[in-house]
Amino acid sequence: MPFRQQHYTEHTLTVNAPARSLYGLVADVTRWPAVFEPSVHVDLLEHDEYSERFEIWAVVNGEVGSWVSHRTFDADALRITFQQERSRAPIASMGGEWLFRELDGGRTEIVLRHDFTAVDDDPGTVRWINEALDRNSPEELAALGRIAESGHAVDELVFSFTDTAELPGSAADAYDFVYHADHWAERLPHVSRVRLSEPSPGVQDLEMDTVTSDGSAHTTRSIRVCRGQEWIAYKQRVAPRLLLGHSGRWNFADGREGTMVTATHTVAINPAAITEVLGEGSTLADARAYLRDALGRNSLATLTHAGEYAAARLTVGVD
Repeated sequence: MPFRQQHYTEHTLTVNAPARSLYGLVADVTRWPAVFEPSVHVDLLEHDEYSERFEIWAVVNGEVGSWVSHRTFDADALRITFQQERSRAPIASMGGEWLFRELDGGRTEIVLRHDFTAVDDDPGTVRWINEALDRNSPEELAALGRIAESGHAVDELVFSFTDTAELPGSAADAYDFVYHADHWAERLPHVSRVRLSEPSPGVQDLEMDTVTSDGSAHTTRSIRVCRGQEWIAYKQRVAPRLLLGHSGRWNFADGREGTMVTATHTVAINPAAITEVLGEGSTLADARAYLRDALGRNSLATLTHAGEYAAARLTVGVD
């Protein structure tokens, strides 16, 4: 292997929150797309008490890239290490660690370190990687601080829920309905405007105006990752006021008599917006119930129309 110079970065932030709560938030990689701005989707491949492997899609210097990482956990030392298994050019290798240092007064210093090498040791590439780390790392640290310092338990702010429907027709046709979101303004009553582009194969940029069951209108913008005809994952880049983050995934599978489609949501609530959005006296529990109903209702509406679309194509014999 050619010799490549190793480069190192370190970013830190001190927050008023217990170290173990912060460690737990970082350790649960499935929550990252709802918590960290750069993270788009995580597909957990292997996991046990001490290590895991996952594929992650994230925005790096304005573009969506993906890679597989391996992590190890040391809960006693409050330390998580990570290493990309196969980095994507122009990055030759990338690894690092999270450390959570307990300080006086219940405070914690979060330390995020990276080590990397660049293809051909090109100075321009080294600068590009440093710029990405200097942009993403502070954003991730700040997001941890917002969640942990909110005064609410992490599990109350960041939670997931799932809706499942058995639909007529094929999984391929149901997938086609969700994939072609550029037609949703014509096909879905709760969508009034859509703008869809696909900057690279399987990666979509979706902006749309929607109306929830209580008549509230929202403009959202999402990045979507589409894999075969199996699943479509999304991360809202512009979310409603009540949310700090929202990610999700549609799974499609052929069943015995039709298609099983599952819509999963993971959300991070913005507690500062609860009163503004839901009114005086509203609580975090009210916000959880509101989001579960509003987002779930829209998902089920989309699933219903996807089923009608798939059934119609089955009736006319479209292959």
